[in-house]
Amino acid sequence: MLAIARKAQSPKPSAPLSDRAGTGAEVSRFLAGRAVEAHRERLFDRVARVARRHRVPILLVATGLRGVAIPAIETNLSTMIETAQRRSIRVLLCGMETLPTHGWDYALAFHNVFPRVASRYAVPLVPFLLAGVALTPDMSSDGIHPNAAGAQRIGDTIWPHVEPLLQASAPSVVRQLMAAERSAESLALH
Repeated sequence: MLAIARKAQSPKPSAPLSDRAGTGAEVSRFLAGRAVEAHRERLFDRVARVARRHRVPILLVATGLRGVAIPAIETNLSTMIETAQRRSIRVLLCGMETLPTHGWDYALAFHNVFPRVASRYAVPLVPFLLAGVALTPDMSSDGIHPNAAGAQRIGDTIWPHVEPLLQASAPSVVRQLMAAERSAESLALH
């Protein structure tokens, strides 16, 4: 919505935003959960928008509660997954890592909790959500938390795990996403 407002107020608004009718149509598309011309979506954004629009029930579970007792982390993850599964929501568990600031035994136990929980509940696991982001200067400003490039890398990391969940939930939605992605790639090549 902010992108629409900014483009409409610019000295030279683009064609769909050059008059009230165009701006109104753009706002209507946004409110309907459809793509807008004022903002170029990244794949991760598109997946989220389409999932909201079509009410695809998927829950991404990640936690960075380093320092918290491992049994508490495992209980919290289990509770979230059990709650989602009772509601027929598909779950993708996203693993995290911790530096050994609390000792190597803690770091290893933290690492092992994610595969153990994924196995127990038969949910897919992204081994490390921040793979290629953490400790990579051009992907984060502080060495951990992603910037825009890091967020795109996370989207690229989880997509191979999200796509099968979407396919199982709403095959037609996945076909629409993939067609839109191919179309965007084709336009970028010309």
